[in-house]
Order: sequence, then structure tokens, then C-alpha cells
Amino acid sequence: MSTGKLVAGVLAGVAVGAAVGVLFAPDKGTNTRRRISKKGEDLIEGVRDKLNQYLDSIKKQIEVIEEEAENLYSAGTSEAEELKREFENTPY
Repeated sequence: MSTGKLVAGVLAGVAVGAAVGVLFAPDKGTNTRRRISKKGEDLIEGVRDKLNQYLDSIKKQIEVIEEEAENLYSAGTSEAEELKREFENTPY
């Protein structure tokens, strides 16, 4: 499942939950709205935390890939220099 679909599903769930909560609330409207608002904020904070964790994991993977690419580049450069020296020292 893509992240976009997950976020859309979560937001749709929040909207449905809020509507059902208002319809069946045994409390005053102001108290109900306050609780719904608080739960929505908590849910958004949870989604934000998960998204940040996901982005951090992607950043770490990018750092590993960059390091591997640098190592590969260094190894390739060294190999190319060695081949160049061998070619220059080869009698024609």
C-alpha cells in the first residue's frame, strides 16, 4: 500500500469517526467537539511521527547508498589508474 493511500485512509477514518461521535455523543456538543478535536490532533501527531520515522529510514538508506557509491568510485578510480600505469609500461 502506498503512503498516500494510507494517509488518505487515515484521514477518511478520522472524518467518519468524528461524524459518528457527534451523532451518538451523550455529552454536550462543546465537550464532544473538544474531545473529537483532541483525538484528531492525537491521530495527526501519530501519523506525523510514523511519517518522520519512515523519512528517517529513507535518509539512512540514502546515506548507506552514497557511502557505497563513493567506495565503488574510489575502487574504480584506483583500478583505472593501475590499468593506465600497466598500459604505459607495456612495450609496443
